Amino acid sequence: MLYNLNSQAVADASLAWLSRRGVDLKDIAELTHMLQKDYYPDLSLEECLESVGKVVGKREVQNAILTGIQLDILAEQGKLISPLQEMLENDEPLYGCDEILALSIVNVYGSIGFTNFGYIDKIKPGILKMLNDKHGERKHTFLDDIVGAISASASSRLAHRKQEEKEAKARAGVGSALPLGNA
Repeated sequence: MLYNLNSQAVADASLAWLSRRGVDLKDIAELTHMLQKDYYPDLSLEECLESVGKVVGKREVQNAILTGIQLDILAEQGKLISPLQEMLENDEPLYGCDEILALSIVNVYGSIGFTNFGYIDKIKPGILKMLNDKHGERKHTFLDDIVGAISASASSRLAHRKQEEKEAKARAGVGSALPLGNA
């Protein structure tokens, strides 16, 4: 029998595992809003939530979510080889694979996402503060970075969309402007 992965099953599992680990898409939308509100004062939380949904809807992002959460769970269960086990248990500062996995998400949305990710990863606002807490039973070595990357990507997506809207309005007002790419 040929292998046939059901894309909806992957999407559903990603959302379910985020929820099981204490992350709601609204939490990510709030981070996205925080990143973009100074640039777009009329930006609504609903727009941010829609953008987060579009990011999480991408297979590359779902793959990163499932992979990162699985590694976090294995670390909680003590099922990783040593010294990887200790590195993930302690969110070792010199272990950068968690950020690299997160950057695979950010890479989908361009350079604005990279700068947003670096910023939000440094200040750890909102849900990221809870996920980064090292005192609980849960280990979120990967998940905090994944959530930050989703937010940064949603922010980048919004910035690109807002720029497109601005340019479309300008072209409509001028009337004779050439469409982008024809100059």
